[in-house]
Amino acid sequence: MDTNQRQIALSVLEGLREDLVYAHLNNGRRILDVADLRQYLYEQMGRIRTSAFVLAELHGNGNCHGQDFSNRG
Repeated sequence: MDTNQRQIALSVLEGLREDLVYAHLNNGRRILDVADLRQYLYEQMGRIRTSAFVLAELHGNGNCHGQDFSNRG
């Protein structure tokens, strides 16, 4: 792991540690154990992926995974 990768990893982990103080799952429960933490991470990754996909589509950088209905006749 090079210096840049190490710095990114530390930054991500520090941010996660801070987020977990106030974190709640989508169902409103607090994170109490490893299973809850795993679920929280999956939920956050899903949000990031959805946001990235929407932004890419809005900016015309979509990767053709969605359907284009604009040319339907």
